[in-house]
Amino acid sequence: MTTRTAPGEDEATGQAERLRIRRGILYCLAVFVAARVGLSIVAALGVALIDPLEPTTDSGWRTAPFAPGWHSIVTAWERFDALWFLRISDVGYVQPKSAVFFPLYPLAIRAVSPLLGGHPLAAAIVVGNAAYIGGLIATFFLTAGEWGERVARRTILYLAIFPTAFFLLAPYSEPLFLLLVTTSLWGARRGRWAIAGIAAALAAMTRNLGIVLVLPLAFEAWHQHRQQGTRLFPTVLWSLLPAAGLLAYLGYWEVAGGSWRAPFELQEEWERAIAFPPWTVIQATYQAFRWIGVYPGGYHLLDWLIVAPMLVAGVWVARRARPIFSLYTWASLLVPLSFVFAPRPFMSLPRFLLPIVPLFWAAAVVAERRPWLHEAVVVASSALLGVMTVLFVSWYYVF
Repeated sequence: MTTRTAPGEDEATGQAERLRIRRGILYCLAVFVAARVGLSIVAALGVALIDPLEPTTDSGWRTAPFAPGWHSIVTAWERFDALWFLRISDVGYVQPKSAVFFPLYPLAIRAVSPLLGGHPLAAAIVVGNAAYIGGLIATFFLTAGEWGERVARRTILYLAIFPTAFFLLAPYSEPLFLLLVTTSLWGARRGRWAIAGIAAALAAMTRNLGIVLVLPLAFEAWHQHRQQGTRLFPTVLWSLLPAAGLLAYLGYWEVAGGSWRAPFELQEEWERAIAFPPWTVIQATYQAFRWIGVYPGGYHLLDWLIVAPMLVAGVWVARRARPIFSLYTWASLLVPLSFVFAPRPFMSLPRFLLPIVPLFWAAAVVAERRPWLHEAVVVASSALLGVMTVLFVSWYYVF
């Protein structure tokens, strides 16, 4: 016996769904605008507040002069790795050290730059901001599907005010990676494996950590096969596409640079070395509190204050989230904890946390019934975000 729904019920359901989607998109846009405006003002003020350190020049990209003014709303973001992406987008991989920067983001800059009069910095900001908006929207609907709209709203807020969230507004690959990773996870959870696989392959062409998506996607394919009886063979093939994205980039270096190993071997030029993850955490904790009050010991403490709570959140994810999210979270944590800059073990990890969306679910879920926790997260995270943004635009070593 089939159950029929009244014509009005289908229409009402469709209208409710459209309203839900509209609410989610508008909320994400509002958060983006607030972040863009607020951090642009902080960046412009930051240039005038403290004396800068010497700019880095190893990329070969010439930056705008460091000078206070409203032009800093744009030029203040031209820092550190951004210079490498801009250089690659302009002239290609002309320096061997540039091999560690994966190609999709600079290719996107190169495609958009002619539309903006041949200005790579403007193109990088446009591409990054568009990806940031898309990443927030993908994060919202991924989270809403797992935990509901209230948690999704908190997740978006916590992501936007995270202490290193300024990287999502700077010419870095983080926003594009966020968009592709969350789209891939969203597609996998809804059984849309073509979307999941293609987005994951593009993620693997954006950052080397994209390859870790193979494991959670393959496990989710097996999980759905066991739970829902879906066919295993085609979904597993889609889950392997991140390897294709990585192989495409390695193939480029084999043809153009003479060695497919260049993106890995040149990590040594950046003084990264293999480490045991628990030992990395121990060393980072020791250094964070050993050098308090001694420059540059403050960097260690800032790194620790950001990373340590997120490692605790990772334990929550392992216990409460579906395996696809646990696997993605811990694969994304263990890789940077295994390849470290020994004098500063947590260096760059605060930035690498941004696309690990399940980590933000921990506070968002727990804070639902604890208003004091929500207020504490907002105050502490916003304060650290302001400090880190000022340091970043003034060429201090937060990258």
